[in-house]
Amino acid sequence: MLNGIFTALATPFTQDGQIDFNALERLLTAQLNSHVDGIVLLGTTAETPTLSADEKKQILDFCVPRLAGKCKIIIGTGTNNTPSAVENTRAVLPYKPDAVLVVTPYYNKPNPAGLIAHYKAVAEVGLPVVLYHIPGRTGLKLPDNVLADLLTAVPQIIGVKESDYDAAHVMQTAVSYAGKLDYLCGNDDLFPHYLASNAAGIISAAANVFAPAFVQIYQLFQTGKTKESFELFAQVYPFIKACYAETNPTCIKYMLAKRGVGTPAVRLPLGDISDAHKTHIDNLLKTADPSWLAQ
Repeated sequence: MLNGIFTALATPFTQDGQIDFNALERLLTAQLNSHVDGIVLLGTTAETPTLSADEKKQILDFCVPRLAGKCKIIIGTGTNNTPSAVENTRAVLPYKPDAVLVVTPYYNKPNPAGLIAHYKAVAEVGLPVVLYHIPGRTGLKLPDNVLADLLTAVPQIIGVKESDYDAAHVMQTAVSYAGKLDYLCGNDDLFPHYLASNAAGIISAAANVFAPAFVQIYQLFQTGKTKESFELFAQVYPFIKACYAETNPTCIKYMLAKRGVGTPAVRLPLGDISDAHKTHIDNLLKTADPSWLAQ
């Protein structure tokens, strides 16, 4: 089961755009010190579209031995090209992840038959699959009946990372599947909503910086202290919103750099965040409770 807090790990870069493995080690250590339940490698937050195949292998070779046996590991392998997604999934078999994260194909917007065939092909590799539904990035919104058909046709899908902001869709999916598969929040700013909808946990980008806060929010909720859980979330909420003031992970990497982990560097087509957002984040971080921050 994929329960609890999963951090969608960022890829720290040096100022000239190379992977900063010293910073990556500090980031991993801070996450483990925060007692997260799992790490997602090579997801959107990792800037995976800009990483070469060799760089992806370097990241997995570096991270997996440091995480194995200490938390669960999910590896992103999805693309909008089925043979490529299959190849990516086959390439991570030696790392023995607990699951692979496979986004619904973007841009080409497959019809239901194509979507089912896509996930069947990936699942045949032999690893459990978490379906990543994020219509705001992919342009593909799964109707409830198509999702039902997909989950029936591909039983290897053990979870859904839901990043839709359609509250009716979220509730329908939660009612239909939470408790039957690992229904994971993909929207940091809606975490309490998902917890109240029986979600198993969250895959969070903001947890790169605020992992201890997410762990506390989750644990309070799970022990029946729902009021205290929401009160803590409300305090952290302005910081979560600031993480997404510009396209993920630009603000998160700026925050990490302010915390001494790597530089704010991102790869094109992402660019530096605005001076106004830098100032806002600087002022916010001065007010952050140290117990919220990964270190």
